[in-house]
Amino acid sequence: MPHGAHGRTPTRGERWAWFKESPFLPASVLVLILAASAGLFAGSYTYTMANPTPRHVPTAVIGAYDTVRGKAFIDGMEKALDASLRIRAYDGRAAAVEAVDEQKVFAILDVREAGRAVTLDVSGASGASVAEIIAKAAPAVGRATGVAVTVKDIKPLQAGDPRGLAIFYVSLAAVIIGFVGAIQLSVHARDLNPLERIAFTAAYALLGAFVIAAVVDWVLGALDLPFVESWLILALTMFTSGMVFTMFNTLFGRWAMLPTWGLMVLLGNPSSGGAVSWPLLPSALGAIGRWLPPGASVNAQHTAVYFAGHQHVFPFLVLACWAMVSCGVFWTWRHRHPGGRTGAPAHAA
Repeated sequence: MPHGAHGRTPTRGERWAWFKESPFLPASVLVLILAASAGLFAGSYTYTMANPTPRHVPTAVIGAYDTVRGKAFIDGMEKALDASLRIRAYDGRAAAVEAVDEQKVFAILDVREAGRAVTLDVSGASGASVAEIIAKAAPAVGRATGVAVTVKDIKPLQAGDPRGLAIFYVSLAAVIIGFVGAIQLSVHARDLNPLERIAFTAAYALLGAFVIAAVVDWVLGALDLPFVESWLILALTMFTSGMVFTMFNTLFGRWAMLPTWGLMVLLGNPSSGGAVSWPLLPSALGAIGRWLPPGASVNAQHTAVYFAGHQHVFPFLVLACWAMVSCGVFWTWRHRHPGGRTGAPAHAA
C-alpha cells in the first residue's frame, strides 16, 4: 500500500478508501458469506433430514374402524407415532387403493372381525420413510391392544431404488447443473444476447436431462423410467433452475449466487420431499416445498415413475411459473444483465 505524500503514514480514511478499491474487500466478504453458508447448509439438511418425525399422516380406513377395538388401535398408533393420523373413511378397498394412487393417503387400515384384526397396507412408493415408521409401529400397537395385525406393502419401490432416494438424486442433479450451467454461460459465453442466452439454456437443459435419464435408466438400471416423460420433467427442471440464476444475475449482478443457492439448495432441496417424505418434514417446510422448483420436480418425477396414469398438473404449473417469471424478469431488465453484445460486428473491408 503506497504511503501519502512525502512518505507520511496514511490516515484511517485513506486506508479504508484503498481497501474498498482493492480485491481484498470482496474476498473478505466472500469469506464471511461462505462461512455462514456452510453453517446454513449443514443446519438446513440436518434440521429436516437427520431425525424425521411424523406429524400428520393421511390414512385411509375401511371396515369396522369405528368399533371399540378399532378406535383403540388408531389411538395406539397415534401415541406410538407421536403424531395424528388424518383419518379418511372410504366405502371399500378399491376406493382406498385409488386414494393411494392419487397420493391422497399413505396407508390403508382395514379393520375386520369387529376390530379384532387389522390389515395395514403401506405404500413404499408414496414415501419409504413414512411406510417404514408406520410398519414398524403397527405390530407393537397390535400386541398392546389385542389386535392381530398384518402389514403389506401394496406399492413397493423398484429393486434398484430400495430406499426411494434415486428420484431425489436425479432431481438434485437437474437443479444443481441447471444453475451451474447458467453460471458457466455468464463466465464463458458472456457475449450472448438475451434470446441466445435463453436458447442455450434450453439446449443444455434438454441434452443434460437426456443424459441424466439415460445414465440412471439405461446404464445403471437404478430406475425403470417412463423415459420421455422423465426426460422432459428433468429438462424443465434444469431450464427453470438456469433461468432462476439468470434472473437473479440480472437483479443482483455478481452476488446472484446467494439468492439462487438459498432458494434452490438451502430451502428447496430439503423441503422437496425427495429424501424425507413431506409428512415427516416440519409443517412449514412441507407446505413451502411444493411451491419451489426442487419440490415440484420431485413430485412430478415421483408420480411419473410410481403412479402412472395419476399425474397431477400442479408441479408442472409450479415449474412453468418459475420459468416464465424468471424469463420475464430477465427480458424486462435485460439491459442490467452483465453480458450481451453492444452491437453488430462491423462489415468486412
